[in-house]
Amino acid sequence: MSIEKINQAKAEIASTSAYKTITEFFDADSFTEIDAFAKSGEGFAEVVAGFGTVEGMPVYAFAQNSDICGGAMSKAQAAKLKKIYDLALKTGAPVVGFYDSVGGRLMQGNELLAGCGQVLNSAAAISGAVPQISVVLGTCLGTNALNAASADFVIMSEKAQLSLDVTGENSSAEYNAEHGVASVVAKDSAEAVAKAKELVLYLPSNNLNTAPESFEEEPAGCDCIVGSTVDGGSVYKLFDNYGKDAKVRLARLGGSVVGIVKTNGGVLSCSATTKIAKFVRFCDAFSLPILTFVDCKGFESIKSAAKAASAYAEATTVKISVVYGQAVGSGYIALAGTGANADMVYALPQAVISPVNVEAAAFILAADAMNVPVAEQKAVAEKFAAENLSAFNAAQNGYVDGIVEQQDLRKTLISALDMLAGKRVPTVAKKHSTI
Repeated sequence: MSIEKINQAKAEIASTSAYKTITEFFDADSFTEIDAFAKSGEGFAEVVAGFGTVEGMPVYAFAQNSDICGGAMSKAQAAKLKKIYDLALKTGAPVVGFYDSVGGRLMQGNELLAGCGQVLNSAAAISGAVPQISVVLGTCLGTNALNAASADFVIMSEKAQLSLDVTGENSSAEYNAEHGVASVVAKDSAEAVAKAKELVLYLPSNNLNTAPESFEEEPAGCDCIVGSTVDGGSVYKLFDNYGKDAKVRLARLGGSVVGIVKTNGGVLSCSATTKIAKFVRFCDAFSLPILTFVDCKGFESIKSAAKAASAYAEATTVKISVVYGQAVGSGYIALAGTGANADMVYALPQAVISPVNVEAAAFILAADAMNVPVAEQKAVAEKFAAENLSAFNAAQNGYVDGIVEQQDLRKTLISALDMLAGKRVPTVAKKHSTI
């Protein structure tokens, strides 16, 4: 083929929306396309794929090209995606996928199904070895959605659609956010791309590398225990519309990336514990330290409690818990207890640690004192807790490693993270847990 025809083909591909999206994602002039001229039928394959850098960090990416046959999945597209996943595994670099497709080329029949299966298999093979991010910018339905939703994090534009149902039922960004599929919802495609670029910088390239470090910034001036502890402007919010009685975040502390879990008091719902368990397993897979801020009176169900407890107990990454409110019964055991494998446990002076809820403990252990009118029982129970279920009592019995004032918490946690950075834990030879 003549140079003129090659340049014409390059210009044709470069004029598409997918090419513009992928070059917007990467650092300027860093994108190198892979299989640029691969054919699907009479035209080019319906995806742009390759590698580049994001703030100097190597990343593989692909963008479904809605300008070519609506971005429909095909045998050729599947082959390009499989190559991207295979290269990412060989080189240890993250994969970011931009989804915008009307579906699949149904006339390819079983070849299409086989191609989709190979893509899913390749994505599963790199799970836990390199981070995966899906960015849904347009339509993503059917088996295409299965691949998108299998990533570690899913970012959706407000007007995007993501569903296994090809009719688009329950496919909105709002629905997916409320059901724990969408990690982040962006107002438009440009913001979604920007959110993906930002998220990449919180993640290690692979499970053998550490996450990129950043300049340490003083905490934001606020009363929130997380905001007053981590580096200022470093909090990346995840799954905010799902399991709202707990929060999960990526943030930096002393310039290093950490995973944050914060329970907001009361009893944890099933959706909150599912969110926590998923996040803890992700952080553990990539050796991100987990800081858990505990104010929890237990769990809504046995099954969800077991799921969260198992995730924490199995995780071998650095785990530090801070009891800032109440840590009651199963909530203490699963989220804060050294018995469940926490490396360090700290508590604020006002924290309460109890085997059962405060009022029940008071009725059991101080029955005479609770023999007062119902209206006064809460105050009596709180007095009992302050005297008998305090962080100081727990520290005396070895269940809390230190009692720290909130203004000193940042310094204490940075020191603990530095000390625990070399943590090594041998594990039993097995494929994986079954809980």
